[in-house]
Amino acid sequence: MAEKISLADQAYEKIKHNILTLSYPPGMQLTEAMLTEELNMSRNPVRTALKMLHSEGLITRDYYRSMIVAEITDKDINEIYQLRELLEGSAFRMIFETGRAEEFSYRIEEKVVRMCAASDDIFQWELADTKMHMEIVSIFENDRINRIYENNLNEVIRMGLYSVKNGLHIEKANENLKKMIRYMRKNNYEKAYDILKGDHFMIGKSSALKK
Repeated sequence: MAEKISLADQAYEKIKHNILTLSYPPGMQLTEAMLTEELNMSRNPVRTALKMLHSEGLITRDYYRSMIVAEITDKDINEIYQLRELLEGSAFRMIFETGRAEEFSYRIEEKVVRMCAASDDIFQWELADTKMHMEIVSIFENDRINRIYENNLNEVIRMGLYSVKNGLHIEKANENLKKMIRYMRKNNYEKAYDILKGDHFMIGKSSALKK
């Protein structure tokens, strides 16, 4: 039993990684036969992995019960970015209003350092970027908000990859975040937020919509 669970977990991680990195792009049809051959596994662990991914919303089933990598629609992108701007905009303002801009500048800087270190791997960079955004909303100390972000993490990562592939420049984004941190240490909310909004809401959203 332990071996079967382990194989199912391995299949789950490999398939999920391929979905999140867009190796299996939205709309791609997946079959057990294809996956068992590709992963060199039997059908049972692959079938279990697909059920797990279906429950997470990364795989959908059509009228004919075919397994499809979940699409990302323009509506999905608009809704996710609207949610992020509403929550992170309020969180960012709260950081300054509570006099914690300098403290959070160092906390955010730690995440930005990791983003810079992952600049050559857009998937790892996107993972680091999501942690940076989670750091911003942590000011709320609200478990429900954290769960909302975690529940939408898979979509956010795939949208972020589209943003990078379609115009969001990693190096420029990293440099702008460093400027944002410097403005935070000067307690300059307007200029700091302009960078967050411009790079991670406006450009990120418009680039993702070019998918």
